[in-house]
Amino acid sequence: MRRKTTPNLILTDEERKLLKTISTSRKEKHSKVERAKYILDYSNGESVYSIAKKYGENHQKIEKVIKKAIQYGAITSLSDLPGKGKRKTITEDARLWFLNIACTSTKELSLPFETWSMSSLAKYVREHCEEEGFSVLSNIQKGTVYKLLSKSNIKPHKVKYYLKKTDLEFKEKMYNVLHIYKEIELAKENGNNNIIVISYDEKPGVQAIGNVHPDLQPKIDNVKISNNIIITNNTNSNKNNKTKESTILRDSHYKRYGTVSVLSGIDLLTGEIRTIVRDTHSSSDFIEFLKYLNDTYPKDSVIKVILDNHSVHTSKETKKYLEENTGRFEFIFTPKHGSWLNIIEVFFSKLQRCLLKNIRVSSKEELKERILSYIDMLNKEPVIFRWSWGLNEVSI
Repeated sequence: MRRKTTPNLILTDEERKLLKTISTSRKEKHSKVERAKYILDYSNGESVYSIAKKYGENHQKIEKVIKKAIQYGAITSLSDLPGKGKRKTITEDARLWFLNIACTSTKELSLPFETWSMSSLAKYVREHCEEEGFSVLSNIQKGTVYKLLSKSNIKPHKVKYYLKKTDLEFKEKMYNVLHIYKEIELAKENGNNNIIVISYDEKPGVQAIGNVHPDLQPKIDNVKISNNIIITNNTNSNKNNKTKESTILRDSHYKRYGTVSVLSGIDLLTGEIRTIVRDTHSSSDFIEFLKYLNDTYPKDSVIKVILDNHSVHTSKETKKYLEENTGRFEFIFTPKHGSWLNIIEVFFSKLQRCLLKNIRVSSKEELKERILSYIDMLNKEPVIFRWSWGLNEVSI
């Protein structure tokens, strides 16, 4: 619905009937049919912006039609007012030059802003069209800019991100990971509990943040208990003070105690989560996690670890430890920019949503304790993570 401050457009029954006829006509001019639709929609309570979105037009054009209908009458506004003369037609060469400017980086044109806006693009075109021989664009405004860009599906005012693959062995590494997931699925089907596969990663920079003032919990005012029934009488207070009573109130000031790193791996056969929490995520911390795995599992088994290409995973210290424990560990590396192939990322997403998002602590030690307590809670009822994408393409 449009705002109350917007002028109303009142149509007579005769005008409404004629507008409906014109809006569905195949013989009338296209401009008349469009304007009839705009006026009818506006008179039915739709806003200028919703009408513009509905027909893929800019709102200035719709406003102009509605304003003319209010001033001169709905039927009169369907035609152009006399005395304006014929509009200049934008030639194909002018249109292509305009689109070329729109697709040119603003930095190449020595402009300070990063992307075009409708206003800045219109201004640049007006200032440079004469020297390029396209004087037809000398009076171009935002509305025409929007229309030309929309018809060519060009959006130079928006930015989308893409990821360029730089790992030449991406497919090979991806299938190595999928091969391990397939191996896990077959082990589950055959009841083979001897295989050990850990999906591992680090979550560094987890902030230990504390409150300056205590949180205020939600309240219910005027509570009475009668015959074991809770009776409330807080209708008025809820209306006047809804936020204070329905949500936790937290002071905007906070203290920083530093950061910790969570080093975690999921046992893909049992669903148990192996975690250590340290102040850093250096080679020594990673080696400590490997020692933790080494002490957890039977000595005669091979521990397969799915992990990314972080430098600590292939550092001199790590290689030295692996040489001292030859045959104990097998690393399966995900390809560069392929972290989505590692199941542990699902767990870290859950950890962020369910624990870390709003957590407040009094020290780094408390943060560590609460993270480990959360892991212990999950391990009481472990969830076995399963991978399905791409497994049909893998055979063992």
